[in-house]
Amino acid sequence: MTDQLHFAIADRIATITLNRPEKLNAMTPAMAAALVEAVGECNQSDAVRVLIVTGAGDRAFSAGSDISTLDAYTTPWDFRNRQDYCDALRACRKPVIAAINGYALGGGLETAMACDIRIASQNARFAAPEIKLGWIGGGGMAVGLAHSVGMSNAALMLYTGDMIDADRALAWGLVSEVAAPDQLMARARAIATTIAERAPIAAETAKLNLRAAHQMPYDKAIEYERDLQAICFGTADAAEGRAAFAERRPPDFKRR
Repeated sequence: MTDQLHFAIADRIATITLNRPEKLNAMTPAMAAALVEAVGECNQSDAVRVLIVTGAGDRAFSAGSDISTLDAYTTPWDFRNRQDYCDALRACRKPVIAAINGYALGGGLETAMACDIRIASQNARFAAPEIKLGWIGGGGMAVGLAHSVGMSNAALMLYTGDMIDADRALAWGLVSEVAAPDQLMARARAIATTIAERAPIAAETAKLNLRAAHQMPYDKAIEYERDLQAICFGTADAAEGRAAFAERRPPDFKRR
């Protein structure tokens, strides 16, 4: 790990905090490696049911990759095959919530879009500014925007590189909610707590199902959903859920 990325687990909720506020939480290779390691721990740990990703301070979630580190790549091919922090978040099996405080620019926007649920502070700002520097995003920028805000709005962001504010991001569907800055983490934790109380295998399966629904043909997605439902139905947690319902008590899910 690195001091520039904090990782903590409490009450079945893991939190990754990008901790470089003086540089708008811009990602270095060391931070990317630490994030990959933290997500790997989340995937393997039964103590984690939900992950929250946020940035330190109130100015930025993340300004993306630290541009000053990019010249360290010897060739464009080395750059293309770098360890990508967005890939790590997309590979997280647990539900992931982005608590977006301030700027989410470039790779920071891609980081947010790699999360399942996005909650923004009122001071959040979003942009795909790479075009202003002579390149385009490479961590899922275009596909993330196209799926989140639609083709026309995605084109506006990609072709201009200009920022949008939290209210527009909400109206376009880029985020689910906008919260006051001092309430952002409380709201993210409230959502995480609710998810952590649900059956964890079902939550992880719902994540698989949602992604499949987004990518598969309609009929195949329904078929896949029924297969996933059958798998969930056979778990001990599903049996516990039925028993708790019959006995009129809260269920005690064990991820089994």
